[in-house]
Amino acid sequence: MTVADASTRDHYPTRGNASELIERRDPTVWPGVDSGPASRAELAAHADRGFHSVEGLLSPAEVQAYWHELDRLTRDPEVRADERTVVEKSSDQVRSIFDVHKISGPLGELVRDPRVLDRARQILGSDVYVHQSRINYMPGFEGNGFYWHSDFETWHAEDGMPAPRAVSISIALTDNYPFNGGLMIIPGSHRRFISCAGETPQRNYRSSLKEQEVGVPSHDDITKLAYECGIEQFTGSAGSALWFDSNCLHGSGNNITPFPRSNIFVVFNSVHNTLVEPYAAVEPRPEFIAAHDFTPVTR
Repeated sequence: MTVADASTRDHYPTRGNASELIERRDPTVWPGVDSGPASRAELAAHADRGFHSVEGLLSPAEVQAYWHELDRLTRDPEVRADERTVVEKSSDQVRSIFDVHKISGPLGELVRDPRVLDRARQILGSDVYVHQSRINYMPGFEGNGFYWHSDFETWHAEDGMPAPRAVSISIALTDNYPFNGGLMIIPGSHRRFISCAGETPQRNYRSSLKEQEVGVPSHDDITKLAYECGIEQFTGSAGSALWFDSNCLHGSGNNITPFPRSNIFVVFNSVHNTLVEPYAAVEPRPEFIAAHDFTPVTR
């Protein structure tokens, strides 16, 4: 195990000369909030495996309304021209739209919905704020996947997030099949931080949002965790949701089917885990990727 630098108190050093696995020092489910929509069994599963799913979080009518909102945003020329919109590297189709809880009124209300907000507070044991929000759109035939990575590694290195006291929710707006680029996740991988090799290029986000090349685990580390823990895939009908720890190793393959895969993605961070200077980057990423407004989300 790497010894943390005493001057920075960095318990999760990364972007050095070599990759390695570092034992996690922090809880996954934090004490502090005793009531909410998550059951004890769900919280126990989240702590053990690093994730849990909720079927039917959104009703069919809500799914339809959010789908229409997604369609409106992708067709809006002002939104498409905005820096917060990322297009596919090859096809020029919309890949992601960031900061959607600020761009869209309906999505702004969703992060305050008790079904979402109160579960985030339960998991993190405190008030929370939105570190990042986006819509991911993986079109049929030409949708590119996301290579294996831990979100926390990037948020720690490039955003200055001190600890993995953050949780993500991915809400399906389309049916997730095993064959249309569904998210794959390695259960139990959240217990170890994968320190990645390689220096962070300046303004790395401009390329990494389309295709991440820095801050990805080595083949050896991925292989070790996959053989040790296995790989599971999130499938389910539109309206279902996956909650997963910020340090889970996950990725998705390309979508070569006719069936698109779209989801709403929101990252909640604890108000006790607010950002500092990046641990392995010259400057922090833009506000729309890593918020510095730490105001707690309220209903």
